[in-house]
Parts: sequence; structure tokens; C-alpha cells
Amino acid sequence: MPLIIVCGLPCSGKTKRAEELKKIMETYAPSEKEENDKKNSTDNTKNNEPLKPKEKKVKYLKEPRVVHLLNEDGFGLDRVKTYSTIAEEKKARSMLMSSVERLLNKDTVVIADAMNYIKGFRYQLYCVAKSLRTPHCIVHAAIPIDKAREWHKNRKEEEKYDPNMFENLITRFEEPDSRNRWDSPLFTLLPEDNIEDFAQNIVDALILRKAPPPNLSTISKKPQETNYLYKLDKITQTITNIVVEAQKNGSFGETKVPNCDKKLNVPSRSVTLSELRKLKRQFININKTFTSLSLNKVAELFTDYLNDNLS
Repeated sequence: MPLIIVCGLPCSGKTKRAEELKKIMETYAPSEKEENDKKNSTDNTKNNEPLKPKEKKVKYLKEPRVVHLLNEDGFGLDRVKTYSTIAEEKKARSMLMSSVERLLNKDTVVIADAMNYIKGFRYQLYCVAKSLRTPHCIVHAAIPIDKAREWHKNRKEEEKYDPNMFENLITRFEEPDSRNRWDSPLFTLLPEDNIEDFAQNIVDALILRKAPPPNLSTISKKPQETNYLYKLDKITQTITNIVVEAQKNGSFGETKVPNCDKKLNVPSRSVTLSELRKLKRQFININKTFTSLSLNKVAELFTDYLNDNLS
């Protein structure tokens, strides 16, 4: 089930939005015209444009979904002290990340309610959702800076940030951009917006939208034989040596590769040893970290890899 990442300036009403989202995700069902809505959701997000509210007939679930709302209060942290030092802030982000990784699965919805002002951290959360093959969305509790300052001024003294810290957090906020895949789909809600106008669109974008496929960095690797890396290095080195020898002899064009049905296209331009070493290292690092490539296919795939990168 999906991950909802709430972000915004301090004193922007993030937790209020998160609590509203929790109620919506617990009770709302996707639109009745699932196929059409799925297509519309895809079309709206194809160009990474923010989704806009539109009128839809609300449909409710027979049984509520399981929804986890994660925030500093739930972790027993003081919101003001959390951002007082870098160490405390890192601790809070670590707790949020570990909780998302632990709770997010095919049966539950997770709402990450925090400032989430660092785009790199939002990207990390997106990668977690992607690795589990579940959709996500960003809900930005947008607010004019002057209004945020006014709301902060009206808070109880014990709930106020240090003035310098408050201004620093405003400066550091990296606003979500729907052109970034980790910030899309993006729903931007101003304080005066009624979340009910967005509710069905948010549910449809999360439930009906197909999850992004996991990339190499999020695919679990199967155990390999103990001398796998040695053999991988030996095969790739043999092929890079073929390129070096062919260039020395002026044998450009298609060249036979041992134990491989594919031909290596040796370019007529000069290929340096450092370039070959770099390509070999990249190929090995991709395989040893992310995939479970069969040794029988190494020569074939490395030949393709060189042909693509040397052409």
C-alpha cells in the first residue's frame, strides 16, 4: 500500500493535514470507473504536473484500511528540540526512515508527517516505496512565509522555535518540484483549501496508479558462488584485452569474443586504458551490488555494454 510524504515549512499545518489524510485513507475507496481514472491519473502524471482537484463521486470502503501516521509526537520527541541540533535532527530522520521501512507493506498505508524539507531525504523515502513496488505521493502543506511567522508568533511559548532556528528552517526548506520523479504526484494545499476537494484524487493517485518498477539498486541480490567476483573480473578483463590488442593491430570493426555469440565492435577512435578500466569497473560494480547475473551471460552482456559505451 502507498506511502504519503507530508512536507512543509514549520507552522504550516502539516500535522493537521496528516490527520485529515489518515481519516481519508482509512475510509475512501478508489473511484468506481477504475480504468478511466487509472488512465487519467497516468496522463496527469506523465508530464510530472501537479494534480489538480476535480469533482468525483466519493466511494467508501466496507472495511477501513490500516493506516500508520508517523511523526515526532509518536516517536516521543520534542518537536522544538528535534531541530535544535544537527545530531537531534538526524536522529529524528533516522527514526522516521526506519519506521517507514518497517511498517510499509502491501497491506498498510504509511503517512510520513514531518518537515521533510530536504529533497535528498524525500528521494530516500521514494526509493523505499519503489523498492517495495508501492506508489507514493507528496502532500505539500504550503503557506505564505509571513503567515507561517504569524502562526508561530501565536503559539504557546513552550511550542515556539528559537527565532533564529525558525528563520533557518524556512531558508533551508527545499520546496517539492513535480518535475522530480520523487516529488510526483504532488498535491499542494494552502491553509484555506478544503482537503475534501483533493481527497478522491489523492486516493485514486495512490491506489489506482501503478507503482514504479524497482531499479537495479532496489533489487535483492541472490547469493553467488564464492569465486564469483574472481571469475567476473577474469571474463571482463579478457574482453578488454581484446579491445587493446585489436586497436594495436588496427583490427577495427567486428571482433570475435571467446565463449560468446555476439561480436565486439572495436571503434576506430583511440580507446584509452583508463576508459576501458572505468567501463569494466562500472559493469562489475553494477553486477556485484545489484543483480544476480549468471556467469554464462557475463561475456555476452559485457560485450553489449562495451558496444553501447564505446560507439
